[in-house]
Amino acid sequence: MRTYPLFRGVAIATLLVYATLKNYSGSHWILDVIVFNAVALLAIVSIFISPVPDDFYGRLGIALAIMFWTIGSIASSISSYFNLPSQLNFDLITDISYSIFYPLALFGLTRSLIHRTISRTLETLDVVIVTLGITTISAAFLLKPAMASISGTRLEVFVAILYPVGDLVIFVATLVLVFVRSLSWRSALLLIGITIYTISDFYFLYTSQRGTYEFGSPSDMGWLVGFIFISESFWHRSNEEEGARSFNPAIASLALLGSSAILAISVLQPGYFPRFIIAPAFATIAISFIRMGVAINDARNMSNEQILARTDELTGLANRRKFMVDFAEFCEGPGSVLILDLDGFKPVNDQHGHDVGDQLLVQVARRFERAVPHGSLLARLGGDEFGALIRNEDGRDIALALRATLSYPFQILDQEFRLDVSIGEAKNIPGQIPSDQLLRRADVAMYEAKRSRSGVCSWSEQLGAQGSRL
Repeated sequence: MRTYPLFRGVAIATLLVYATLKNYSGSHWILDVIVFNAVALLAIVSIFISPVPDDFYGRLGIALAIMFWTIGSIASSISSYFNLPSQLNFDLITDISYSIFYPLALFGLTRSLIHRTISRTLETLDVVIVTLGITTISAAFLLKPAMASISGTRLEVFVAILYPVGDLVIFVATLVLVFVRSLSWRSALLLIGITIYTISDFYFLYTSQRGTYEFGSPSDMGWLVGFIFISESFWHRSNEEEGARSFNPAIASLALLGSSAILAISVLQPGYFPRFIIAPAFATIAISFIRMGVAINDARNMSNEQILARTDELTGLANRRKFMVDFAEFCEGPGSVLILDLDGFKPVNDQHGHDVGDQLLVQVARRFERAVPHGSLLARLGGDEFGALIRNEDGRDIALALRATLSYPFQILDQEFRLDVSIGEAKNIPGQIPSDQLLRRADVAMYEAKRSRSGVCSWSEQLGAQGSRL
């Protein structure tokens, strides 16, 4: 393990050896086939031996991407130096290997930069929309002038288009992913590496089209430097504890608008943009609709979760959590707090089972709901206990009305059940009574109503302090 950090410098040293020998001795197959590609292979090894914990699949994706690039580079170098039989189509191997580089690199970069902290669907779709949108706009305007100089078979034209589009995709994706995260050594080095690689690839494509490309050109060195920066990034941690920044929806909107405009121009004026631009433009719009559907569904689920978090599952009333949250606001104005405890419920529950008991609680809740005035809160606090926050009404009158709802029997499974309720009432005087004292007073009054069998009891100083169970 201690020798690992030393190995980080081997790829750099090999690159310097290559550059020095290239400068003084010129081209040689050992230099351009073996030494050159050894730098990329050493970068792969450096990625895998890094002791920094991270996403394994992100590391694997990047390593495989560089591996396929190296296979393509070796095949290209061999075909340039040696007269090989026509049956051995090394150019096809080169094109396939270079093409595989892009999806693997995109996968690895995404896994390495997103992490679990921002792996939510909406954020991922935002990244995809922005990446596709910016790539579409860039490709439409940057590659349009170059299309006139591209010729050959359909496969050759496809490959010639694939490389710059692929470069734009991985560069924009990396830029967007870095933007939505707090900057770290990991993300900065990855961005630098991808930027150098993209610039080098565009320079290679430019010189290739002009027929001026030679082994050892700046693009060759740029590819390797880019890979070294990428491999170095895996020796640094990300700032995962800082989390992701919120994604500005305006950026995604502009990417969508640009893609829509390009698609509209392509339909109204065929041939103005290259035909390959239509696919990513359409994909940007389609994914935007998918994102809209996901956003609506997430909002609905979030709303449902919030409702369930503050709702009693059995009765559908507010639960204790909701009651206590609303109670803090309730204390700012006049009103009354009611604590209700059912009388005679436990024997029914014990003798007839929880199913009957649950049905009875549901019916009780429905009756109580009808007696509580609009704007008030009725909650099930737990078991057979309920609470009510009565605003701008006489709490004692409401308590009497609540008790009256239980004056006639309940019908469950052809059996009749009768219940009563003990209700304690405490009036709120804003600014004069602490909130915890107000609840205690209502609770004490409820116990007095139960003790005296009066049904309803309002707090008075004569009751004294008797503690609280809330």
